[in-house]
Amino acid sequence: AQTQVRHRWINQNPFDSMFWAVQGMAAEFASGAIAIHHIRQSGKPVSMLVINNKANFSKKAKGLIRFTCQNGEALRQTINRAIATGQGQTIWMTSVGTDADGNVVSTFEFEWSFKLKSTTPKQTN
Repeated sequence: AQTQVRHRWINQNPFDSMFWAVQGMAAEFASGAIAIHHIRQSGKPVSMLVINNKANFSKKAKGLIRFTCQNGEALRQTINRAIATGQGQTIWMTSVGTDADGNVVSTFEFEWSFKLKSTTPKQTN
């Protein structure tokens, strides 16, 4: 999956580059979009949650930054394992941010947790 965000005055830091949190949101969305796709394809109610993350910043993020996540097949297997076992499963996914020249500006890793939702009705008191 791929997302993109453009450096503008509203999302810049005092160093005239894109604020780290803006990059993080776009990077997380790239990995989460694949997860949503595979959950919908499964037809099962699966919850998803980021439980950990790491980031590395290698260049000032200016202009259009594109985040790409290519962990789709491993993610599909993780979701299928969560469905088959009924146990929570985790996977680390990587989103790489590149500028218009193809230079890597940041790399984000997200540890996602997936769990089959309970089908038991909730009790009300």
